[in-house]
Amino acid sequence: MRTLSDEFDVLGSRLGLPGLDPDILNALRTVPRDAFVSKELQEHAWENHPLSIGHGQTISQPFIVALMTALIQPQKSSRVLEVGTGCGYQAAVLSVLVDEVYTIERIAPLADEAKARLKALGYSNVHVLCADGYAGWPEHAPYDAMLVTAGALSMPPPLLEQLKGPGRCVIPIEERYGRMDLRLIEKTKTGKLNEISTIPVSFVPFIHTNDDTP
Repeated sequence: MRTLSDEFDVLGSRLGLPGLDPDILNALRTVPRDAFVSKELQEHAWENHPLSIGHGQTISQPFIVALMTALIQPQKSSRVLEVGTGCGYQAAVLSVLVDEVYTIERIAPLADEAKARLKALGYSNVHVLCADGYAGWPEHAPYDAMLVTAGALSMPPPLLEQLKGPGRCVIPIEERYGRMDLRLIEKTKTGKLNEISTIPVSFVPFIHTNDDTP
């Protein structure tokens, strides 16, 4: 059976990516993924595909978590914003690698469950907010990096404003005919944006509840 590192090497090589960073691999090994899914699904927790966490949401497959984490190039001093907490797994992985994680979940039961789970597991540098992620979390901005775990039509302007320059954001962007592409957005020190396409992905849609802005 292939390990997570093997999966990253096989799939990542198709993208011209180096092997999985040892610190990221250690974080993925350290965080108990089975603690973030229901008892019925715990035996499948490390399989390389998404799993349901209820409320129409999923926990991303291990390879996608590894890839999105690697793309933002986390540093020990980094302050990271995540939009789409879900069960809290991605935030827990980030917490091992960075200084502070601020994560937003719009579905109240998921936000409450993730907050309690992360506290119980000892991830004290993760802060959970139940809110519409479109507006970000300006009180703690600017952020060195961002992860958006829902497919959007475009990068929300408030998030771009809260991203440092230099800074990196990974976000799934919806394209034509229902296709979705994982994009890396790099913001330079002068505020210039560079957008890089990586791989086709499938995520739940980014829902902005305040108005009709996509």
